[in-house]
Amino acid sequence: MSELLRVENLKVTVDGKEILKGLDLVINKGETHVIMGSNGAGKSTLFHSIMGNPSYTVTDGHIFFEGQDITHMPVNERAKLGIFMAFQNPIAVKGISVENFIRNAKSTITGEAQRIMPFRKKLRAQMEELRMDKSYAERYVNDGFSGGERKKTEILQMTLLEPKVTMLDEIDSGLDVDAVRVVSDRVAAYHNGENAVLVITHHSEILQSLKPDFVHVLIDGKIVKNGDASLIDDIEANGYDVYRTQAK
Repeated sequence: MSELLRVENLKVTVDGKEILKGLDLVINKGETHVIMGSNGAGKSTLFHSIMGNPSYTVTDGHIFFEGQDITHMPVNERAKLGIFMAFQNPIAVKGISVENFIRNAKSTITGEAQRIMPFRKKLRAQMEELRMDKSYAERYVNDGFSGGERKKTEILQMTLLEPKVTMLDEIDSGLDVDAVRVVSDRVAAYHNGENAVLVITHHSEILQSLKPDFVHVLIDGKIVKNGDASLIDDIEANGYDVYRTQAK
């Protein structure tokens, strides 16, 4: 297995409060990992820290991507390396259309200008797969979009930017059953032996398509249990209380 991402003894504070308290995680090419835990456990903090969000301060530990220490690398540089995060609550970006936003991002990441017509053809093909009306391509990013359309726009970015590591932060929250199926099918189609997917979710529906290789239970800023997909059934049956004792 070829290693993509390694997190070592990561400690992170937000507004002076320590959220991650010495977290370790290794992601290899071709793998799908699920991070599970109750609200406030530190799941989103982990993703934001990997992405390099400056609101999250790394006080100890390291993040390596393909062997390179990226612990203090800016967000845009991490994106160029191939790290992508689909947000739980994507914000609106007025003044730039979905098409231009993604095309500009693709040009920046690859270092190559994206020709309009070939890119537009790819964009529309992916929008059709996501069952998005093609008119959304000309609308400002997420401006007036429903929650479901915002989530689909995140996945649209993923399919066109083709990152090496994709982090999905509750991408299924607020989606109906049909939309969850569409989104999860697109993620499954993107996933191959050269990339990796990390998922935060409270629901098992999306995991039926993604078929996770590893499940990690995050409690109070630390991963306290690692397992395979069967761990999801244990959590749904018994909750997180049994793991809280392991975190102490």
